Amino acid sequence: MLGGSRIKPDAGLFVGSGKAEEAAAAVAAGEAEVAIFNHELSPSQERNLEKLLQCRVLSRAGLILDIFARRARTHEGKLQVELAQLHHLSTRLVRGWSHLERQGGGIGLRGPGETQLELDRRLVRGRIDKVKRDLEDVKRHRALSRRARKRNETPLVSIVGYTNAGKSTLFNAMTGAGTYAADQLFATLDTTIRKLQLPADQEILLADTVGFIRDLPHDLVAAFRATLEEAREADLLLHVLDAADPERTTRIEQVNAVLQEIEADEVPTLLVFNKIDLSEHETARVERDESGRPKRVFLSAKTGEGLDALREVLSELIFPDLFEGEMAVTPAQGKLRALLYASHAVQSERIDEAGIAHLQLRLPRPRYERICREAGVPLNGAAAARPLESWERGHTRAGRASKGIRN
Repeated sequence: MLGGSRIKPDAGLFVGSGKAEEAAAAVAAGEAEVAIFNHELSPSQERNLEKLLQCRVLSRAGLILDIFARRARTHEGKLQVELAQLHHLSTRLVRGWSHLERQGGGIGLRGPGETQLELDRRLVRGRIDKVKRDLEDVKRHRALSRRARKRNETPLVSIVGYTNAGKSTLFNAMTGAGTYAADQLFATLDTTIRKLQLPADQEILLADTVGFIRDLPHDLVAAFRATLEEAREADLLLHVLDAADPERTTRIEQVNAVLQEIEADEVPTLLVFNKIDLSEHETARVERDESGRPKRVFLSAKTGEGLDALREVLSELIFPDLFEGEMAVTPAQGKLRALLYASHAVQSERIDEAGIAHLQLRLPRPRYERICREAGVPLNGAAAARPLESWERGHTRAGRASKGIRN
């Protein structure tokens, strides 16, 4: 690693000529095959440095693209990485085949007078168009799935955060999905969505998304826009941080910058400080703001400490208006009873001598009202529910408090 500073980058080599010679000597001494610059390099700077250093030169964007290419597993992930690579490559095509200049070409390839460089650019543009069409198909499929979720009124929570903060480990611990998780950069490139049961049989969808990084190359943001839309369309974002990271405050700012770029900065966010098992100063807890709203959750996805508290907080934030009460359902209202059971809203059932089922319910009020409409039952009709008594509500709050959630 070479030190030094300049007021502005050199137009030809990015670094000064002296520093470039020093780098060339270090490459030769170490027999290095790749030299990495933690900055953006122009195409001409890359070419000049490769000629001087006699090895492959990677800019920050090029390195990230290489890592993404190694991590992509699904068809969609590979398409997104290929699109970003093609955009990156299209600005770096050079006249490398001077001996083929101005040659005629075969059918479908070079036309009269077309150079090899022009052919390469045309082939790259054609491939970019093909990959974009394939990604549009993926986007339409995601849009259909998203509309289906909205019709079912199932809330979506997306996990976001800096790369290697433990997002996939948290996702697996919450859902039991078994998705790939490793202590490495960009282990997850493909959005995975699973159902998650919350207290009182409430159901949400939890999405694991690609990790963010500072100065994320624009080509990558553009290529992964379809995937990142899961964050923009979410009802709540779980912004996961490494509690043991000394730069976690800076990481928050860097992730927020990416969220702003993908227009997801207006989505309500809950900070989740993961990996408390690696910090001597952190314990599992929930911190709230002045109004009592959960603001931060501290936990360890690896040990499971604090996960129950997170589930309680998710229930509180996503379903703030719960309907809790008893509903009398006659034998003729079989559809209503079936819909309530399908919605996992029935806590208990008691049938009296007249054959009327008395159902103890707990479900989000919007879902309760939708079920009543579908079953043709007026909200203030014979099957209207009796709200829980005040002492029962107090008992529910006390139960939450015993699990570490402060009111």
